[in-house]
Amino acid sequence: MKNFQVEKDVYIPDMGLTYDEHDPYVRMHKPVYDRVCKVDEHYPFVDNSLKYRFLNWSMYQLILKFAERIFLHLNAGLRYEGRANLRKYKKELKGGYISIANHMHPHDAECVLLAIRSKHTTRIPMFQKNFETKDQFWLKVVGGVPIPPAEEGLSAMKKFNEAFDEFHRRGYSIHIFPEMSKWPYYAALRPFQKGAFTMAYKYGMPILPCAIRYRERTGIYKLFGKKEVPLVTVVIGEPVFPDKSQPRKQDVDRMLVESHEKMCRMMGITVNPWPAMPE
Repeated sequence: MKNFQVEKDVYIPDMGLTYDEHDPYVRMHKPVYDRVCKVDEHYPFVDNSLKYRFLNWSMYQLILKFAERIFLHLNAGLRYEGRANLRKYKKELKGGYISIANHMHPHDAECVLLAIRSKHTTRIPMFQKNFETKDQFWLKVVGGVPIPPAEEGLSAMKKFNEAFDEFHRRGYSIHIFPEMSKWPYYAALRPFQKGAFTMAYKYGMPILPCAIRYRERTGIYKLFGKKEVPLVTVVIGEPVFPDKSQPRKQDVDRMLVESHEKMCRMMGITVNPWPAMPE
């Protein structure tokens, strides 16, 4: 990558992948779409059914916090840094927050949710087409909420927004990948979309920046994965707070840039090839 520099102790994996140098939002992940998931104004964005509530709670406990934790510690050498920030800002985060992270690992969502000790009430806006894959069930029960495609019109988006109004009223937290699309094992930080920061301003919720860094696969971890596949560390930063006394656009931009700069530092990036916002 051109114009990319990191601190000397930062490990950059070489997976032989090619990344687009012009469009930071290209979708590299090409799953098989073999399910149907129509997301219109009739979709149950807020599912209060007993079945869903039970699955949402039980899958979080059994799959994410038990099975996935064991798998990720063995396969990805998952480590956490900065958890002291969760304790330091416990009062400010208690009423719900919006966690963000770089989107560049096959299990990045699970890594971050485990790192921040998220609850089953966390909700995650997701690309609608992901719900048309074999992961449809898992995505929904861990709190995934599909974003209505543009062709469904304003009525569907209105219902989506109303759902997040309700989640906020209930004190739920939200997790968002502001880079929008996943670039596997990418080491730089791409420009952020404004959705997470607009939501933070609207609800008066703090942004909790999290950054995933890589480590070289060494020692016993070589038994659980290929040598070229790196290990993972999730770094939890200090929150970025909205300032409702400022105009919305100005403060949304301020939170976005501040969060992007913080995450670059957390990732050990000294010169990043992308701006904080798309040009």
